[in-house]
Amino acid sequence: MLPVNFYATTTTTTIAAQSPPNIGLSGFYATDRVQRGRTVQAAVVVDIPQGYHVNANKPLGKYAVPTVLRIDAPGGVRIGPILYPRASVRKFSFSSESLAVYEGRIVLRFNVTVPASFNQGGTELRARLRYQSCTDDTCFQPETREVSMPIGIVGANESVKRINGHVFGGRRKQ
Repeated sequence: MLPVNFYATTTTTTIAAQSPPNIGLSGFYATDRVQRGRTVQAAVVVDIPQGYHVNANKPLGKYAVPTVLRIDAPGGVRIGPILYPRASVRKFSFSSESLAVYEGRIVLRFNVTVPASFNQGGTELRARLRYQSCTDDTCFQPETREVSMPIGIVGANESVKRINGHVFGGRRKQ
């Protein structure tokens, strides 16, 4: 896919020879399994290569395509609101306005609640991220990427183990 400069001041679309970045997308849970009737923290980590950015979830520019995460879950499993990180506000050569963007690694967090009546031994969420990536002078066509997030489900009295401390933080002292 060739990049398009959506912020050109003329009516001509500018095609550049750059390629869109390979943005990494990974899904994580805070525990190895989730207990029926309980909630588990989940996150989608987005790795944006250096020299690129994506528009924030609430962009400042009227033509900027927002970054939006949607989670598809099986019936009965509830997904809490997506918590987006704070955006950086920057000025770029292609726009006279400041823009709200994400750069580097960003973590999009949400909670997953499994009903007590859920009778399967596991489930799988599908996370879809829609974004528009840009360099300092060129923006690419908006894309949607997807990541699958499987997790085992156990009884309410079975133990679960905290994992992925690099995303959710280590153990808290009580």
